[in-house]
Amino acid sequence: MAAQFGRRLRRGATSGAVVAAAVAALAASQAPGVTPPPSDNASGDRPVGAGETPASPDGTATGDSPYYTDLPPLNTPNKPGTSIDLPVITGPAEAGIPASVLAAYKRAEQSIRSSDPGCNLPWQLLAGIGKVESGQARGGSVDANGTTVTKILGPVLNGVGFANISDTDDGAFDGDATHDRAVGPMQFIPSTWATWGQDANGDGRKDPNNIYDAAQAAGLYLCANNRDLAIKADLDRAILSYNRSTEYLHTVLSWFEYYKRGTHQVPDGTGPLPVDRSDTPRTTSPRPTPTPTTTPKPTAPVTPEPSPSTGTPRPNPSEPGTTAPSKPPVVPAEVRVARIKDAGTGTLTATAGGAFANRPAVLALDSAGRPVAGLGVRFEISGSTGAHFGGVAKSVTVTTDAAGKAVAPTVRAGEQQGTFTVRATVVGRTLAPVAFSATVTERKADTLVRGDAAELTATAGDRFAHRVLVKATLDGAAASSVALTATLITSADDPRTNTKGPYFKDADGNPLRTLTGLKTDENGLLTLPDLYADGEAGTFLLRLTAPGGGTVTIELKVTAPAPEPTPTPSPTPSPSGSTEATPTP
Repeated sequence: MAAQFGRRLRRGATSGAVVAAAVAALAASQAPGVTPPPSDNASGDRPVGAGETPASPDGTATGDSPYYTDLPPLNTPNKPGTSIDLPVITGPAEAGIPASVLAAYKRAEQSIRSSDPGCNLPWQLLAGIGKVESGQARGGSVDANGTTVTKILGPVLNGVGFANISDTDDGAFDGDATHDRAVGPMQFIPSTWATWGQDANGDGRKDPNNIYDAAQAAGLYLCANNRDLAIKADLDRAILSYNRSTEYLHTVLSWFEYYKRGTHQVPDGTGPLPVDRSDTPRTTSPRPTPTPTTTPKPTAPVTPEPSPSTGTPRPNPSEPGTTAPSKPPVVPAEVRVARIKDAGTGTLTATAGGAFANRPAVLALDSAGRPVAGLGVRFEISGSTGAHFGGVAKSVTVTTDAAGKAVAPTVRAGEQQGTFTVRATVVGRTLAPVAFSATVTERKADTLVRGDAAELTATAGDRFAHRVLVKATLDGAAASSVALTATLITSADDPRTNTKGPYFKDADGNPLRTLTGLKTDENGLLTLPDLYADGEAGTFLLRLTAPGGGTVTIELKVTAPAPEPTPTPSPTPSPSGSTEATPTP
């Protein structure tokens, strides 16, 4: 109730100056007929409340761009709010929503409900609009941050079959400096995005190609003008403000109701792709030729003109049922591809923290074995070794070249040794993946040497004055983060741990003559903990070893303590007064 009361107050408090400023801004930007309220800077760039100014009657978020007209299946899930009892459908009407796209819709709902609860925005409405605008970001073809792998652009809005909207962004978003085009998974025209753009993923950019940014902007736009989307009239007005088409309204509402009855999450890049678009001509049955009421006069037959190149008669456009030949439709790469296979990657092995010499690569082929170019292939790392594609990226999408080949970026190993998997899948299709096994080995050093020339001596029962410093190298270069083992050995020919002589101390101060888990620094240097001498005097040996064959043996000398001096007697007076020397006890 408080939220509704606040919304009424804001509507009534809008001054003429604010309205005038809003109208001026709209005239300058050709943005939709609302201006966003101030931001509270929480959870990205989320504005507080809904729009406060009246909407322009001719403003739309997309510039009335084309949209997909596929409808949901008839056998709708019958358990609202759950993801069970879903129809088993593999076509474009499948109920699955890609994971990142679904997360963006739900986050936008939660964000806007916290700032404008009176709008009652359901995430299923965003899903319905996302479905008809871009097929859920082309089946979830987004990277790890939610940005579409390739830009999703609508047709040029040059007035030929669509609205005529001159350029408003110098081509920054749509790449067209003459006219605007709808951009991104929610298909905002640049002028609309200039007003409603959001930074919902906190990366410092308002990007219409990012599903998180675009979903939040769409939610705020739908909530404009104090709409309560729980009211049917406000819901219809909100959808029509996105695209002024009754068919668009009915299509979005169909998906909205479908998603409310149940949906489920599918991996990014595996969502179904829609087929039919509103700007695609529909085939219609030819009208029957009317029966003439009078007998027509005979006319000379029309002979088709032969084609200059082949001699084949050209079709006569005046003859009934004859149409001019058209270019064959362009079949998308994700439809043509039949399988992907390993393109000769080879063995994937690297030391911890290093780069893999080989890069995962696949070849995309159609059913006839021909290469498929322009296909999105996603490479994803799974495992706990910390391997990545640079930075922290665990997945990347690469487009196949003219030879149908897609090569992943260089994989870098983490610090943990072990095995992991790089899996390659087709974006937009569910085909058998290609899995590459990779191994991370421990860091190595082939040489260990003393890092200084200090003499390592101590008196029995005392601490060594100097600590041991060693340097590790591999192929002559400093070997960082190499795990070394230090052992007080019995002799040069007997590597067993000595039971007497110098020792280290454990956490409780007890003698310890073998140390493991020691690692060199970024310069390949390692300083050992303090060494102590027990009561044994003599020469002892400390040996350090490293994976990769590096080893060094260091002498430790322990001297016996100096003997205590013999006491000197002092004289004591005799009873007769003479001085006599008496031993001092």
